[in-house]
Amino acid sequence: VEPIYGLVVMGLVHPKKLKRNADAKAGDQLILGKPLGVGILSAALKKGALDAAGYDAMIASTTKLNTPGRELSDIAGVHALTDITGFGLAGHLLEMARGAKCTVQLDWDKVPLLPGVQALAAQGCITGASGRNWQGYGAEVALPANFAAVDQSLITDPQTSGGLLVSCAPEEVTNVLATFKAHGFAHAAVIGQICAPESHALRVTQAGAA
Repeated sequence: VEPIYGLVVMGLVHPKKLKRNADAKAGDQLILGKPLGVGILSAALKKGALDAAGYDAMIASTTKLNTPGRELSDIAGVHALTDITGFGLAGHLLEMARGAKCTVQLDWDKVPLLPGVQALAAQGCITGASGRNWQGYGAEVALPANFAAVDQSLITDPQTSGGLLVSCAPEEVTNVLATFKAHGFAHAAVIGQICAPESHALRVTQAGAA
């Protein structure tokens, strides 16, 4: 018998400080607060392929609360805010793109990754949800030529307690990164930008790829 349970989150927010995932603006920079790869590490754990260091990295990531959110909501130049969960990075970038009616450019080389996840993905430690995610929204994503299957599995990797994804005005990037780092999010990084609408809602770029 598999238990079924539900969760609810309740709180108060000032109406003028409410940040949605739908209000990004063309020209915004995109900042990710946590490295990707929790789903890969979880799959490796189930296969008995995760070493102690990998397990520690997974626990450290999933138990690190997204405490910068409150301060980020105080920054007027933060236009959109969400967290990365089961739809993976690509899925939540697409939500921002659709809401803004723009195209999101993801600079893959700038995305922070948890240690060892690319090697584990290459060994087949990939969740079934990653493939289902791609089936659900892959038609909206433009990948560069010869984009590795391992990297595709990472942009669709479902995250438990994933990082915050921030869309902010370029002049607020330093402030946003400082807010993340003040809360101990040392790997927060600029990973892309919001662009004028193109044929695809999400365009992935990579150094040396067409």
